[in-house]
Amino acid sequence: MLQTYEAVLEPNGHLQFLETLPTLITTSCRVLVTFTTETQPADTALCGATLSEIALAQDWLRNEEDAAWAHLQPAK
Repeated sequence: MLQTYEAVLEPNGHLQFLETLPTLITTSCRVLVTFTTETQPADTALCGATLSEIALAQDWLRNEEDAAWAHLQPAK
């Protein structure tokens, strides 16, 4: 099974992972590296929530969505 982990490749060749790797990796393993043009913090670089925020906002800002969640909001 393929696993994807975000990392930064330093100029000296050191690969710095931005998250903790599973302890299952006990020997050398083959990896695939994809180069991007920017190095952003892990919370914004490839975060699914950040990438989908614009698309989801269309649903979040509808009157029907407000009505569906109204029962959880305190009376105004």
